[in-house]
Amino acid sequence: MVAETKLYDALSVSPTANQDEIKKAYRKAALKNHPDKNKDDPSAGEKFKEVSQAYEILSDPEKRKVYDDYGLDFLLRGGAEAPPPGSGGAGGMPGGFAGMPPGFGGFPGMGGGGTRSFHFSTGGPGGGSGGFSFSNPDNIFADFFKQGGAGMGDDDDIFAQFTGGRGRGGRSGYRDSPNERRRRRAPTPEVTTVEKPLELTLEDLFTGTHKKMKIKRKTYDDGSGKRKMEDKILDMDIKPGYKAGTKIKFKGVGDQEEGGTQDLHFIVKEKKHPTFTREDDNLRMYVDLDLKEALTGWTRTIPTIDGKKFTLSKGGPTGPGYTEIYPHQGMPNSKKPTERGDMIVEVKVKFPTSLTLAQKTHLKDIL
Repeated sequence: MVAETKLYDALSVSPTANQDEIKKAYRKAALKNHPDKNKDDPSAGEKFKEVSQAYEILSDPEKRKVYDDYGLDFLLRGGAEAPPPGSGGAGGMPGGFAGMPPGFGGFPGMGGGGTRSFHFSTGGPGGGSGGFSFSNPDNIFADFFKQGGAGMGDDDDIFAQFTGGRGRGGRSGYRDSPNERRRRRAPTPEVTTVEKPLELTLEDLFTGTHKKMKIKRKTYDDGSGKRKMEDKILDMDIKPGYKAGTKIKFKGVGDQEEGGTQDLHFIVKEKKHPTFTREDDNLRMYVDLDLKEALTGWTRTIPTIDGKKFTLSKGGPTGPGYTEIYPHQGMPNSKKPTERGDMIVEVKVKFPTSLTLAQKTHLKDIL
């Protein structure tokens, strides 16, 4: 027989419930009534506070025993042990129900009109000292998650969403109690970021493209809580003009860890092109000439990155390093797609590695 069942009623469990049953009941009720899921229903926030505070006491074997034996009022007044024999008051509580703390009025059997509704309070007992004070409901919820509460069902992502951005003393406006400050835990490790290369051709980076990337990630099985591998497809849009080193970021798609789910960054890497070398938004290509062509003239068909062709001819001597610039035939600017760099054509002259005596004499006569 317990002194009262108010906290058990708040979680919809029996006074004989074990710890697993209390945890599951709190998990279900907290998810259902969390303020983030019920922004237009103030009563849900009050219910969330009630179930969190009920769980805080019933999940602690020592506090639960005191509550079962002597009720909530005794616990709030600072009772840590059984009251001395012969103490007066209803239900064995010292001093009876007179002077109960604000927010805890209305127990069945109280004077003044019978049963009234039961309410929770975040404050300690009015005017008392050394009594139990409820913790911030957000922190109760966050601690439950960090202690493994998310592994009891199929709402892990919801738990991560609720606990990841609210923090201690979050937007709900609750203040940490002295008890809460005394038992603060080490901060949850930050979620890591994993970087992977993404190789793309110059043509992809010129036109832009859409890529689908299949990755493997470690998650927790909803039923057993064990680690498992799963495939995930990521869609990414490559904008025209992206350069090597550009990062394409995905939040929360990697492996699940204690602090949340890893972020994944793909870093653009340009594949080697058979014709062009990229220099910022410019493209450079080379024309190889033998000595005869360099001296007597040459003609070449010059391709562009977008498939056009130009004819480049020189009739006289062409020295090594000679360049011809084609404006606006290079890569687009990723921030200004209508603007393009230039295409630069540079000449390389291949000199013979050896000459016969007759060839040398003939060249001397000609030059």
